[in-house]
Amino acid sequence: MPELFPLLLTVSELTRHIRSNLEQQFPSVWVEGEISNLRCPSSGHQYFTLKDQASQVRAVLFRRQADRLKFALQDGLEVLVFGRLSVYEPRGDYQLLLEAVEPKGIGELQLAFMQLKAKLEVNGVFHESRKRPLPAFPDRIGVVTSPIGAAIHDLLTILHRRWPLAKIVIAPVAVQGEEAAGQIARAIEMFNQLSSQVGSVDVLIVGRGGGSLEDLWAFNEERVVLAIAASRIPIISAVGHETDVTLADLTADCRAPTPSAAAELVTPDCMVVKEQVCAHRTRLERSFKNVIAVLTVQVQEVSRRLPEPRLIIGHFVQRVDELERQVYQKIKHWCRNIQLQLLQHQSTIWEANPLSTVRRKQGRVTELNRHLVRGMQNSVLLRCHQTKLAISQLHQLSPLAVLARGYSIVKGVRDGKVLKNSTDTEVGAEVHATLSGGELVCRVQQIHPPK
Repeated sequence: MPELFPLLLTVSELTRHIRSNLEQQFPSVWVEGEISNLRCPSSGHQYFTLKDQASQVRAVLFRRQADRLKFALQDGLEVLVFGRLSVYEPRGDYQLLLEAVEPKGIGELQLAFMQLKAKLEVNGVFHESRKRPLPAFPDRIGVVTSPIGAAIHDLLTILHRRWPLAKIVIAPVAVQGEEAAGQIARAIEMFNQLSSQVGSVDVLIVGRGGGSLEDLWAFNEERVVLAIAASRIPIISAVGHETDVTLADLTADCRAPTPSAAAELVTPDCMVVKEQVCAHRTRLERSFKNVIAVLTVQVQEVSRRLPEPRLIIGHFVQRVDELERQVYQKIKHWCRNIQLQLLQHQSTIWEANPLSTVRRKQGRVTELNRHLVRGMQNSVLLRCHQTKLAISQLHQLSPLAVLARGYSIVKGVRDGKVLKNSTDTEVGAEVHATLSGGELVCRVQQIHPPK
Protein backbone atom coordinates (compact mmCIF):
# COMPACT_ATOMS: atom_id res chain seq x y z
CA MET A 1 0.00 0.00 0.00
CA PRO A 2 1.59 3.32 -1.07
CA GLU A 3 2.36 6.02 1.53
CA LEU A 4 0.17 9.16 1.51
CA PHE A 5 3.13 11.39 2.45
CA PRO A 6 6.23 9.92 0.79
CA LEU A 7 8.30 12.95 1.74
CA LEU A 8 8.45 14.98 4.95
CA LEU A 9 9.42 18.67 4.35
CA THR A 10 10.07 21.61 6.61
CA VAL A 11 8.29 24.89 5.96
CA SER A 12 11.47 26.45 4.58
CA GLU A 13 12.03 23.50 2.21
CA LEU A 14 8.44 23.62 1.01
CA THR A 15 8.64 27.37 0.40
CA ARG A 16 11.94 26.94 -1.44
CA HIS A 17 10.39 24.27 -3.74
CA ILE A 18 7.41 26.51 -4.46
CA ARG A 19 9.70 29.43 -5.25
CA SER A 20 11.78 27.32 -7.64
CA ASN A 21 8.71 26.03 -9.46
CA LEU A 22 7.15 29.52 -9.74
CA GLU A 23 10.35 31.12 -11.05
CA GLN A 24 10.72 28.31 -13.65
CA GLN A 25 7.03 28.45 -14.63
CA PHE A 26 6.90 32.28 -14.87
CA PRO A 27 10.40 33.53 -15.82
CA SER A 28 8.82 36.70 -17.30
CA VAL A 29 5.27 37.95 -17.42
CA TRP A 30 3.23 41.09 -18.25
CA VAL A 31 0.51 41.90 -15.73
CA GLU A 32 -2.19 44.57 -15.85
CA GLY A 33 -3.61 46.08 -12.68
CA GLU A 34 -4.14 49.04 -10.38
CA ILE A 35 -1.54 50.26 -7.85
CA SER A 36 -2.55 50.42 -4.17
CA ASN A 37 -0.80 50.56 -0.77
CA LEU A 38 2.29 52.17 -2.34
CA ARG A 39 5.28 52.45 0.05
CA CYS A 40 8.54 54.25 -0.76
CA PRO A 41 11.04 53.77 2.12
CA SER A 42 14.39 55.56 2.33
CA SER A 43 16.14 52.62 0.65
CA GLY A 44 14.74 53.75 -2.72
CA HIS A 45 12.83 50.51 -3.36
CA GLN A 46 9.09 50.80 -4.00
CA TYR A 47 6.55 48.28 -2.70
CA PHE A 48 2.88 48.16 -3.70
CA THR A 49 -0.06 45.86 -4.33
CA LEU A 50 -1.23 45.25 -7.89
CA LYS A 51 -4.94 44.46 -7.95
CA ASP A 52 -7.98 44.08 -10.16
CA GLN A 53 -11.63 43.66 -9.22
CA ALA A 54 -11.16 40.13 -7.83
CA SER A 55 -7.55 39.55 -6.82
CA GLN A 56 -4.29 41.19 -5.82
CA VAL A 57 -0.59 40.39 -5.80
CA ARG A 58 2.39 42.03 -4.14
CA ALA A 59 4.95 43.75 -6.35
CA VAL A 60 8.47 45.11 -5.76
CA LEU A 61 10.30 47.69 -7.90
CA PHE A 62 13.91 47.87 -6.78
CA ARG A 63 15.81 51.13 -6.67
CA ARG A 64 17.80 50.60 -9.87
CA GLN A 65 14.63 50.08 -11.91
CA ALA A 66 12.72 52.83 -10.04
CA ASP A 67 15.36 55.44 -10.89
CA ARG A 68 14.76 54.82 -14.60
CA LEU A 69 11.07 55.76 -14.38
CA LYS A 70 10.14 59.11 -15.93
CA PHE A 71 6.86 59.35 -13.97
CA ALA A 72 5.95 58.85 -10.32
CA LEU A 73 3.96 55.86 -9.11
CA GLN A 74 0.84 56.64 -7.12
CA ASP A 75 -2.15 54.82 -5.65
CA GLY A 76 -5.00 54.32 -8.11
CA LEU A 77 -2.78 54.44 -11.20
CA GLU A 78 -3.53 51.68 -13.71
CA VAL A 79 -0.31 50.21 -15.10
CA LEU A 80 1.23 47.44 -17.16
CA VAL A 81 4.14 45.80 -15.35
CA PHE A 82 6.78 43.40 -16.59
CA GLY A 83 8.76 41.07 -14.34
CA ARG A 84 9.12 37.59 -12.94
CA LEU A 85 7.20 35.73 -10.28
CA SER A 86 8.96 34.78 -7.04
CA VAL A 87 8.31 33.98 -3.38
CA TYR A 88 9.40 36.03 -0.37
CA GLU A 89 10.44 33.12 1.84
CA PRO A 90 10.30 34.76 5.33
CA ARG A 91 6.53 35.31 4.93
CA GLY A 92 5.74 32.73 2.25
CA ASP A 93 4.13 35.41 0.06
CA TYR A 94 4.45 35.25 -3.69
CA GLN A 95 5.28 38.53 -5.40
CA LEU A 96 6.28 40.12 -8.69
CA LEU A 97 9.86 41.34 -9.04
CA LEU A 98 9.42 44.10 -11.63
CA GLU A 99 11.76 45.19 -14.38
CA ALA A 100 9.52 47.80 -16.05
CA VAL A 101 6.32 49.73 -15.33
CA GLU A 102 4.22 51.56 -17.95
CA PRO A 103 1.03 53.57 -17.46
CA LYS A 104 -2.03 51.98 -19.06
CA GLY A 105 -3.67 53.89 -21.89
CA ILE A 106 -1.10 56.76 -21.88
CA GLY A 107 2.59 56.95 -22.64
CA GLU A 108 5.17 57.02 -19.88
CA LEU A 109 6.61 60.37 -20.94
CA GLN A 110 3.18 61.91 -21.35
CA LEU A 111 2.22 60.86 -17.82
CA ALA A 112 5.51 62.18 -16.43
CA PHE A 113 4.84 65.47 -18.29
CA MET A 114 1.39 65.78 -16.74
CA GLN A 115 2.60 64.92 -13.23
CA LEU A 116 5.49 67.40 -13.26
CA LYS A 117 3.30 70.10 -14.79
CA ALA A 118 0.74 69.69 -12.01
CA LYS A 119 3.47 69.80 -9.37
CA LEU A 120 5.05 72.97 -10.77
CA GLU A 121 1.71 74.72 -11.25
CA VAL A 122 1.14 74.48 -7.50
CA ASN A 123 4.46 76.30 -6.94
CA GLY A 124 3.49 79.09 -9.36
CA VAL A 125 6.35 78.40 -11.78
CA PHE A 126 4.14 79.04 -14.83
CA HIS A 127 2.37 82.14 -13.45
CA GLU A 128 2.35 85.13 -15.80
CA SER A 129 3.14 87.61 -12.98
CA ARG A 130 6.74 86.36 -12.67
CA LYS A 131 7.54 86.72 -16.37
CA ARG A 132 9.62 89.71 -17.48
CA PRO A 133 9.68 91.72 -20.73
CA LEU A 134 12.50 91.22 -23.22
CA PRO A 135 15.06 94.01 -23.75
CA ALA A 136 14.20 96.18 -26.76
CA PHE A 137 17.80 96.56 -27.99
CA PRO A 138 19.97 93.73 -26.58
CA ASP A 139 23.72 94.29 -26.58
CA ARG A 140 24.72 90.66 -25.82
CA ILE A 141 22.58 87.59 -26.50
CA GLY A 142 23.26 84.20 -24.90
CA VAL A 143 22.31 80.99 -26.71
CA VAL A 144 22.01 77.60 -24.98
CA THR A 145 21.70 74.90 -27.65
CA SER A 146 23.58 72.27 -29.61
CA PRO A 147 26.50 73.71 -31.61
CA ILE A 148 25.65 71.48 -34.59
CA GLY A 149 22.53 71.28 -36.71
CA ALA A 150 20.41 73.56 -38.85
CA ALA A 151 18.68 75.24 -35.87
CA ILE A 152 21.81 77.08 -34.63
CA HIS A 153 22.78 78.00 -38.20
CA ASP A 154 19.37 79.53 -38.97
CA LEU A 155 19.27 81.31 -35.59
CA LEU A 156 22.70 82.93 -36.04
CA THR A 157 21.91 83.94 -39.63
CA ILE A 158 18.73 85.75 -38.58
CA LEU A 159 20.42 87.42 -35.56
CA HIS A 160 23.26 88.81 -37.68
CA ARG A 161 20.86 89.95 -40.40
CA ARG A 162 18.35 91.66 -38.12
CA TRP A 163 20.63 93.12 -35.43
CA PRO A 164 24.37 92.95 -36.30
CA LEU A 165 25.23 95.22 -33.33
CA ALA A 166 24.56 92.41 -30.83
CA LYS A 167 27.31 90.06 -29.67
CA ILE A 168 26.34 86.37 -29.56
CA VAL A 169 27.61 84.12 -26.73
CA ILE A 170 26.95 80.39 -27.32
CA ALA A 171 26.96 77.77 -24.56
CA PRO A 172 27.21 74.43 -26.44
CA VAL A 173 25.18 71.66 -24.76
CA ALA A 174 23.61 68.32 -25.59
CA VAL A 175 19.89 68.76 -26.29
CA GLN A 176 18.85 65.12 -25.98
CA GLY A 177 20.06 62.11 -24.05
CA GLU A 178 20.65 61.43 -20.36
CA GLU A 179 23.19 64.25 -19.87
CA ALA A 180 21.26 66.90 -21.77
CA ALA A 181 19.15 68.23 -18.87
CA GLY A 182 22.16 68.65 -16.60
CA GLN A 183 24.17 70.49 -19.26
CA ILE A 184 21.29 72.83 -20.14
CA ALA A 185 20.62 73.69 -16.47
CA ARG A 186 24.31 74.30 -15.77
CA ALA A 187 24.61 76.57 -18.81
CA ILE A 188 21.68 78.71 -17.61
CA GLU A 189 23.16 78.88 -14.10
CA MET A 190 26.56 79.85 -15.54
CA PHE A 191 25.08 82.78 -17.49
CA ASN A 192 23.32 83.97 -14.30
CA GLN A 193 26.51 83.73 -12.24
CA LEU A 194 28.18 86.04 -14.77
CA SER A 195 25.20 88.44 -14.85
CA SER A 196 26.79 90.86 -12.34
CA GLN A 197 30.07 91.06 -14.25
CA VAL A 198 31.12 93.15 -17.21
CA GLY A 199 30.05 91.57 -20.49
CA SER A 200 27.01 89.71 -19.12
CA VAL A 201 24.21 88.86 -21.54
CA ASP A 202 20.92 90.77 -21.69
CA VAL A 203 18.72 87.85 -22.79
CA LEU A 204 18.98 84.07 -23.20
CA ILE A 205 17.65 81.83 -25.99
CA VAL A 206 17.26 78.20 -24.85
CA GLY A 207 16.11 75.66 -27.39
CA ARG A 208 16.66 73.18 -30.19
CA GLY A 209 15.09 71.98 -33.43
CA GLY A 210 12.07 69.71 -33.74
CA GLY A 211 11.80 66.05 -32.77
CA SER A 212 9.69 63.48 -31.00
CA LEU A 213 8.58 63.74 -27.38
CA GLU A 214 11.55 61.58 -26.40
CA ASP A 215 13.94 63.86 -28.32
CA LEU A 216 12.55 66.97 -26.62
CA TRP A 217 12.32 65.40 -23.16
CA ALA A 218 15.38 67.23 -21.72
CA PHE A 219 13.30 70.45 -21.82
CA ASN A 220 10.64 68.75 -19.66
CA GLU A 221 13.10 67.80 -16.90
CA GLU A 222 12.44 69.43 -13.53
CA ARG A 223 16.05 70.63 -13.20
CA VAL A 224 15.84 72.58 -16.47
CA VAL A 225 12.46 74.08 -15.57
CA LEU A 226 13.68 75.23 -12.14
CA ALA A 227 16.85 76.73 -13.66
CA ILE A 228 14.71 78.75 -16.10
CA ALA A 229 12.39 79.87 -13.27
CA ALA A 230 15.34 80.96 -11.10
CA SER A 231 17.08 82.87 -13.89
CA ARG A 232 17.57 86.61 -13.38
CA ILE A 233 18.12 86.98 -17.12
CA PRO A 234 15.00 87.01 -19.35
CA ILE A 235 14.74 83.71 -21.26
CA ILE A 236 13.13 82.83 -24.59
CA SER A 237 12.27 79.15 -24.97
CA ALA A 238 12.48 77.93 -28.59
CA VAL A 239 11.99 74.15 -28.55
CA GLY A 240 10.90 72.09 -31.55
CA HIS A 241 8.18 73.22 -33.89
CA GLU A 242 5.11 75.34 -33.31
CA THR A 243 2.99 72.34 -32.25
CA ASP A 244 5.55 71.15 -29.69
CA VAL A 245 4.95 72.42 -26.14
CA THR A 246 7.40 71.69 -23.32
CA LEU A 247 7.51 72.70 -19.68
CA ALA A 248 10.44 74.98 -20.55
CA ASP A 249 8.08 76.85 -22.93
CA LEU A 250 5.54 77.34 -20.13
CA THR A 251 8.19 78.55 -17.67
CA ALA A 252 10.22 80.90 -19.88
CA ASP A 253 9.51 84.63 -20.02
CA CYS A 254 8.64 84.26 -23.70
CA ARG A 255 7.93 81.26 -25.96
CA ALA A 256 8.97 81.14 -29.59
CA PRO A 257 7.52 78.42 -31.83
CA THR A 258 10.95 77.78 -33.43
CA PRO A 259 14.58 78.90 -32.89
CA SER A 260 14.29 81.10 -36.00
CA ALA A 261 11.21 82.79 -34.53
CA ALA A 262 13.15 83.33 -31.28
CA ALA A 263 15.85 85.20 -33.20
CA GLU A 264 13.16 87.49 -34.65
CA LEU A 265 11.51 88.03 -31.25
CA VAL A 266 14.71 88.91 -29.41
CA THR A 267 16.09 91.42 -31.93
CA PRO A 268 14.64 94.43 -33.73
CA ASP A 269 15.06 94.76 -37.50
CA CYS A 270 18.01 97.12 -38.00
CA MET A 271 16.50 98.50 -41.23
CA VAL A 272 13.25 99.33 -39.47
CA VAL A 273 15.21 100.88 -36.58
CA LYS A 274 17.19 103.01 -39.02
CA GLU A 275 13.98 104.22 -40.65
CA GLN A 276 12.48 104.99 -37.26
CA VAL A 277 15.64 106.87 -36.18
CA CYS A 278 15.58 108.93 -39.38
CA ALA A 279 11.89 109.71 -38.89
CA HIS A 280 12.48 110.67 -35.24
CA ARG A 281 15.44 112.84 -36.26
CA THR A 282 13.36 114.67 -38.86
CA ARG A 283 10.56 115.27 -36.34
CA LEU A 284 13.09 116.35 -33.71
CA GLU A 285 14.77 118.84 -36.06
CA ARG A 286 11.39 120.23 -37.06
CA SER A 287 10.39 120.54 -33.41
CA PHE A 288 13.65 122.33 -32.54
CA LYS A 289 13.19 124.79 -35.40
CA ASN A 290 9.63 125.55 -34.29
CA VAL A 291 10.73 126.02 -30.67
CA ILE A 292 13.60 128.32 -31.73
CA ALA A 293 11.26 130.39 -33.93
CA VAL A 294 8.75 130.79 -31.08
CA LEU A 295 11.46 131.74 -28.59
CA THR A 296 12.95 134.26 -31.05
CA VAL A 297 9.58 136.02 -31.37
CA GLN A 298 9.16 136.03 -27.58
CA VAL A 299 12.65 137.53 -27.07
CA GLN A 300 11.93 140.27 -29.59
CA GLU A 301 8.64 141.14 -27.88
CA VAL A 302 10.27 141.24 -24.43
CA SER A 303 13.15 143.36 -25.81
CA ARG A 304 10.71 145.97 -27.07
CA ARG A 305 9.07 146.21 -23.64
CA LEU A 306 12.38 146.60 -21.74
CA PRO A 307 13.79 150.16 -21.13
CA GLU A 308 17.22 151.28 -22.33
CA PRO A 309 19.85 149.38 -20.22
CA ARG A 310 22.16 152.49 -20.04
CA LEU A 311 19.40 154.52 -18.38
CA ILE A 312 18.89 151.78 -15.76
CA ILE A 313 22.63 151.57 -15.09
CA GLY A 314 22.90 155.42 -14.84
CA HIS A 315 20.14 155.47 -12.24
CA PHE A 316 21.95 152.91 -10.11
CA VAL A 317 25.28 154.81 -10.46
CA GLN A 318 23.64 158.00 -9.12
CA ARG A 319 22.10 156.05 -6.27
CA VAL A 320 25.50 154.58 -5.33
CA ASP A 321 27.13 158.04 -5.32
CA GLU A 322 24.39 159.42 -3.04
CA LEU A 323 24.77 156.52 -0.60
CA GLU A 324 28.55 156.98 -0.60
CA ARG A 325 28.16 160.71 0.36
CA GLN A 326 25.73 159.85 3.17
CA VAL A 327 28.06 157.19 4.58
CA TYR A 328 31.01 159.65 4.55
CA GLN A 329 29.01 162.31 6.46
CA LYS A 330 27.86 159.78 9.09
CA ILE A 331 31.39 158.47 9.65
CA LYS A 332 32.76 162.03 10.00
CA HIS A 333 30.11 162.95 12.57
CA TRP A 334 30.75 159.71 14.52
CA CYS A 335 34.52 160.40 14.68
CA ARG A 336 33.91 163.93 16.02
CA ASN A 337 31.73 162.56 18.82
CA ILE A 338 34.36 160.01 19.74
CA GLN A 339 37.06 162.73 20.03
CA LEU A 340 34.87 164.79 22.40
CA GLN A 341 34.24 161.77 24.61
CA LEU A 342 37.97 160.99 24.77
CA LEU A 343 38.79 164.53 25.95
CA GLN A 344 36.16 164.34 28.70
CA HIS A 345 37.42 160.99 29.96
CA GLN A 346 41.04 162.23 29.91
CA SER A 347 40.32 165.14 32.28
CA THR A 348 38.43 162.84 34.63
CA ILE A 349 41.34 160.41 34.69
CA TRP A 350 43.92 163.13 35.56
CA GLU A 351 41.71 164.37 38.39
CA ALA A 352 41.51 160.83 39.85
CA ASN A 353 45.24 160.11 39.40
CA PRO A 354 46.11 157.32 41.94
CA LEU A 355 49.89 158.08 41.98
CA SER A 356 49.85 160.14 45.23
CA THR A 357 47.68 157.56 46.97
CA VAL A 358 50.08 154.82 45.89
CA ARG A 359 53.10 156.70 47.29
CA ARG A 360 51.33 157.29 50.64
CA LYS A 361 50.39 153.64 50.89
CA GLN A 362 54.01 152.65 50.11
CA GLY A 363 55.29 154.64 53.15
CA ARG A 364 52.74 152.97 55.38
CA VAL A 365 53.78 149.54 54.07
CA THR A 366 57.46 150.28 54.84
CA GLU A 367 56.63 151.26 58.44
CA LEU A 368 54.49 148.19 58.99
CA ASN A 369 57.31 146.06 57.62
CA ARG A 370 59.73 147.38 60.27
CA HIS A 371 57.20 146.70 63.04
CA LEU A 372 56.66 143.20 61.70
CA VAL A 373 60.40 142.37 61.64
CA ARG A 374 60.87 143.66 65.18
CA GLY A 375 57.86 141.70 66.47
CA MET A 376 59.06 138.49 64.79
CA GLN A 377 62.52 138.80 66.36
CA ASN A 378 61.06 139.29 69.87
CA SER A 379 58.67 136.36 69.37
CA VAL A 380 61.53 134.07 68.23
CA LEU A 381 63.67 134.99 71.30
CA LEU A 382 60.75 134.33 73.62
CA ARG A 383 60.03 130.96 72.03
CA CYS A 384 63.72 129.93 72.27
CA HIS A 385 63.81 130.73 76.00
CA GLN A 386 60.58 128.75 76.61
CA THR A 387 61.94 125.83 74.64
CA LYS A 388 65.18 125.67 76.65
CA LEU A 389 63.22 125.77 79.90
CA ALA A 390 60.94 122.93 78.73
CA ILE A 391 63.97 120.85 77.64
CA SER A 392 65.50 121.26 81.11
CA GLN A 393 62.27 120.14 82.79
CA LEU A 394 61.91 117.16 80.47
CA HIS A 395 65.51 116.12 81.16
CA GLN A 396 64.89 116.11 84.88
CA LEU A 397 61.81 113.86 84.39
CA SER A 398 63.49 111.55 81.87
CA PRO A 399 64.13 107.91 82.85
CA LEU A 400 67.70 108.37 81.64
CA ALA A 401 68.25 110.97 84.33
CA VAL A 402 66.93 108.55 86.94
CA LEU A 403 69.30 105.85 85.63
CA ALA A 404 72.19 108.30 85.86
CA ARG A 405 71.51 108.63 89.59
CA GLY A 406 72.22 104.87 90.06
CA TYR A 407 68.89 103.29 89.34
CA SER A 408 68.17 100.53 86.78
CA ILE A 409 65.19 99.04 84.87
CA VAL A 410 64.76 95.25 85.24
CA LYS A 411 62.73 93.18 82.76
CA GLY A 412 61.99 89.48 82.43
CA VAL A 413 63.97 87.87 79.60
CA ARG A 414 61.17 85.54 78.52
CA ASP A 415 58.20 87.94 78.50
CA GLY A 416 59.99 91.37 78.42
CA LYS A 417 57.78 92.77 81.23
CA VAL A 418 59.20 95.35 83.67
CA LEU A 419 59.61 93.86 87.18
CA LYS A 420 58.02 96.12 89.78
CA ASN A 421 58.01 93.62 92.73
CA SER A 422 60.40 90.83 93.70
CA THR A 423 57.46 88.41 93.38
CA ASP A 424 57.15 89.11 89.65
CA THR A 425 59.95 86.57 88.96
CA GLU A 426 61.27 83.31 90.40
CA VAL A 427 64.59 81.80 91.49
CA GLY A 428 66.70 80.70 88.54
CA ALA A 429 64.96 82.98 86.06
CA GLU A 430 67.03 85.29 83.85
CA VAL A 431 66.37 89.05 84.00
CA HIS A 432 67.58 91.94 81.85
CA ALA A 433 68.84 95.07 83.70
CA THR A 434 69.21 98.39 81.84
CA LEU A 435 71.75 100.80 83.46
CA SER A 436 72.77 104.35 82.67
CA GLY A 437 75.84 102.96 80.98
CA GLY A 438 75.07 99.57 79.44
CA GLU A 439 72.91 96.47 80.10
CA LEU A 440 73.20 93.27 82.19
CA VAL A 441 71.68 89.79 81.98
CA CYS A 442 71.40 88.31 85.51
CA ARG A 443 70.10 85.09 87.02
CA VAL A 444 67.98 85.33 90.21
CA GLN A 445 69.66 83.54 93.17
CA GLN A 446 67.38 84.64 96.02
CA ILE A 447 64.07 86.48 96.33
CA HIS A 448 63.23 88.74 99.33
CA PRO A 449 59.56 89.56 99.28
CA PRO A 450 58.50 93.05 100.42
CA LYS A 451 57.91 93.52 104.11
